[in-house]
Parts: sequence; C-alpha cells; structure tokens
Amino acid sequence: MSIFNVLSMIGGLALFLYGMHLMGEGLSKASGGKLESILEKLTSNPVKAVLLGAGVTAVIQSSSATTVMVVGFVNSGIMRLSQAVGIIMGANIGTTATSWILSLTGIEGDNLFVNLLKPSSFSPVLAIIGVVCIMFVKKQKVQDIGKILVGFAILMTGMDAMSSAVEPLADVPQFTQILTMFSNPVLGMLAGLVLTAIIQSSSASVGILQALCSTGSLGFATVIPIIMGQNIGTCVTAILSSVGAKKNAKTAALMHLIFNIIGTIIFSIIAIAYLSIVNPAWAHGNITQTQISMVHTVFNIVTTVLLFPVSDWIIKLAKKIGHVEEEVQDESVVLLDDRMLETPGIAIQSTVSELVRMGHVVADSLEVARKVMFERKEEQIAFLKEEESKVDRLSAGITSYAIKLSTLQINEREHEEVAHMLQIVSDMERISDYCENISEFAESLLEKQVDFSEVGVEHLNKMLDVCIASYLYALEAFESNDRESALKTIEKETEADGLEISFRAKHIKRLTNQQCNTEAGVVFLDSLVCLERISDHARNIAEEVLAE
Repeated sequence: MSIFNVLSMIGGLALFLYGMHLMGEGLSKASGGKLESILEKLTSNPVKAVLLGAGVTAVIQSSSATTVMVVGFVNSGIMRLSQAVGIIMGANIGTTATSWILSLTGIEGDNLFVNLLKPSSFSPVLAIIGVVCIMFVKKQKVQDIGKILVGFAILMTGMDAMSSAVEPLADVPQFTQILTMFSNPVLGMLAGLVLTAIIQSSSASVGILQALCSTGSLGFATVIPIIMGQNIGTCVTAILSSVGAKKNAKTAALMHLIFNIIGTIIFSIIAIAYLSIVNPAWAHGNITQTQISMVHTVFNIVTTVLLFPVSDWIIKLAKKIGHVEEEVQDESVVLLDDRMLETPGIAIQSTVSELVRMGHVVADSLEVARKVMFERKEEQIAFLKEEESKVDRLSAGITSYAIKLSTLQINEREHEEVAHMLQIVSDMERISDYCENISEFAESLLEKQVDFSEVGVEHLNKMLDVCIASYLYALEAFESNDRESALKTIEKETEADGLEISFRAKHIKRLTNQQCNTEAGVVFLDSLVCLERISDHARNIAEEVLAE
C-alpha cells in the first residue's frame, strides 16, 4: 500500500465525515423545530419513547446528537428520566439506519435495477440536484433539502474513496495479522470504543469498518467485538455534554453508558454461544458490508428488547451510581440549555415553549390583578409581586438565550422568528410590570381606607374584561400561531382604547360633581392607564404573530 493510498483513505474519511455532518445538518434544519416538539410532548408511554428515539435518530443520522438533545432536555427539566431512558434506547436502534444506507456501496450485479441502487450510479445525480437547490433557489427549505442531497453524495463519495484505498491491504500480510489481534474480544471492543470516542460518531466508525471489509480480511469474530465497543464509545459525547449540567442530566448520560455496557455483556454471551455452538463456520468466515449492518442492527434491537422491561432498574442504578435523586424544578428558572444551540431549529422551538410558559404566568397574574383591584388581600398583593419577580427572571433568561440564537448561522426566516420573540418577551414583561402596578394601587387604597364608587367599580370591571381578553387572545395567537386570535386581540385593543377615553371623561365629570373620593379617583385614572397599556402590549404581540 503506497503513500497515495494512505492519502486517498484519509481524504475519503474526511469527505465521509463532512458528508455525514452536512446531511445531518440539512435534515435537522429541514425538520425545523418539529423534532423538539415531538420529543417535548412525549407521554409516559415508554414504547412511544423508544419509537420516537429511533425515528428522530434515523432522521438526524446521529444517536450522539439525539442523546445530547435528551441530556439538554433533562437538564432543562422539560423531560423526566423515565422518558429519557426510552429515547436513549430508541436512539441506538435509529443509528443503524446509516449503516444500511452505506451497505448499498457493496451491492453487486449486472442487472439494471441493481446498478441503479448503487450509490455510484445515483449519487452524482443527487449532487447535481442538491447544488442547483443550494445555488439557484432562494427558498430556505429547498436549500436545506439541497444540503441533504449534497451531503449524501459527498458521504458516498468518501465511502467509495475509502473502500478503494484500502483494497490493496488485502495482499498485505501485516494488515491481516493486525486484524487477527482484534479478534480478541477485549482488544476489539477497545479498538471500537477508542475510534468512536475520537470521532464521536458510532455511525461514522461503523462506516469506516464497512469500508475496511472491502479488503475481504474482516471476519465475524473480529467485527462483532468492534461493533460492541463502538456502541460504548458513542456514550462519550453525551457524557462530555453533561459536564457542568445538573445531576439529573448527568444521570441521563450515565443511563446511556449503563445501557450500552449491559447490552454489550449480554450480546457478547449470545454471540459467543452462537458462533461456538450454532454456527461455528461464521466465526472464521469473512463478513460483508450488509452483514455488518445486520450485526449492528441485531445488537441494538436485541439489547433494547431485553433491557426495555427493566428500564426502571437502569434509572435506579444510574441514580445510585451518580448519587442523585429527581430534582424539583424551580418555575422561575428558564428551561433552556446551551446544548440545544448546536441544532438552532430545535433551540428556537425550545425558546418558543419557554415564552409560552412565561405567557401563562403573566395570564395568571392578570387574573389575580383583577381580584386585587377590588378585594385587596395582602396575600394576593404578595403573590403578584412574587410573580412579577418570576417573570423578570424568565424574561432575562429567554432574552439572553434568544440573543445567543441570533449570533448563530441561522437562515433569514429564523432570524426574523428570533426578532419576533425578543419583542414579544419584552411586551409580556411590561404587562407583568403593570400587574405589579395594580397591586401597588391596591396597597395605596388599603392604606388610605378609601374605595371606588359603584360606577367606578363597574367601569373598571368592564375595562378589565376587555383588556384581559385582549391578552388571552394574543397568547393564544402566539401559542397556536392563530391569525384569527390575533385579529380578535386587535379588535379588543381598539375597544379598550374607546372605553379608556369614555370612562376617563365620565370619571372627570364625577370628580367635578364630587360624586367620588378624590384619592380613589386618582387611583382610578392610573388604573385605566395601566389597563389600556396592557391591551397595547397585547396588540403588539398579535401584530408580531401576524407579521411572522
């Protein structure tokens, strides 16, 4: 094997890894934030969790990325450990999709249909279509699809280059001797583990293994331990991502490691028994690319089926090893994690979810503000001040995260979405401030032992109805991206403007005729201003939704 073969192999590996990265990035962007929405809305059904984990991983072509995503969700408090364990199991199955795609390079035959299935036949066509999509189409979705196609073509080109470069190794006795060393299960596992830990992708390391099998020197006894080591090595990414995270997130990463180690032990026993007793001929026979995919898939499916019924036990073991218990989530803490920034589409949807959560806190404050205005109970006043402080912390956290998002390489549509969110978080925070102002007005009336007139109470109630309705419509518009609710918000805000002018004029007339207390009258006017501005900010939210 010459130096040129070595360079070809390294160049092929570089193309392979870049193609995998580009394809995964395109798939992630094309899916937008739908993956996060699917994962976040998981039920307690563990079977569904496994299927979703497999599906999401098959889409983004990386079990490491899925597991890191799960660590981020657990760290944020969005996901419980009982949900995370199912997704992690499913991710191991989903990652086998890549090896099946790569096994297409090993297809042989003269039949036209068989030749069409060969990547060398259709990859150039996909590359041309992908380049056209990227260079000549302005629509972002089409460009993302172009990245997927180009990434796939580059990946397959890299795979072919690696396979061609290592073919001469079949005639090198020293290479065969090295591979024989790895038939030792311990050395094989270590080799697979180290390789996967270095490149941080089990899919990529399995692809390299499939390229090496083109030499015809790889046997079942050599490959099986390496594959099992690769599945342990892929845990390194999640473990690294959990550094500095909360205890529950570290437990999620630990669950991934425990699951793969136990699965490796179980499958090792099964494989040794099968190759020794049932089919000893396989132990000495060479393995093909398709068979590598088969072993990889069977390993992950078998371990998942066997360990799925004891997933609760895996959680308990991970907690015991990590010395942690489930943490109680502080509602004022923003459930956003910097790990999500690696997949901007998912990070944006996470931010939307947090903004909706903040919006509901503000809605609760508005309802309490209605009671405070007339009942003036001290516990209600204290609650509003506490809620306002909570909203301030949520607002600061969401704003900081959205600014981080805006600095990423995101498309124009995503930049606009982030800009809309920054404006909406500001409007929600101002509404919360006005709720606190209302509590201060109530305190003032309580101290001075004065009250509104009957007409004043009637007018304020009417104003509250309209302004709270305008905000609730705005929140619904944002949460559901509902144009009709946005238009109803604007309608209510216009009504609030008219009521504010009318009620102010009538109130001044009552003051002139000395029909109400002067001190209460000042608070009445200030309350009208607060409520009218609440409806203004609600309208701002609705207009952001309509603009988006």
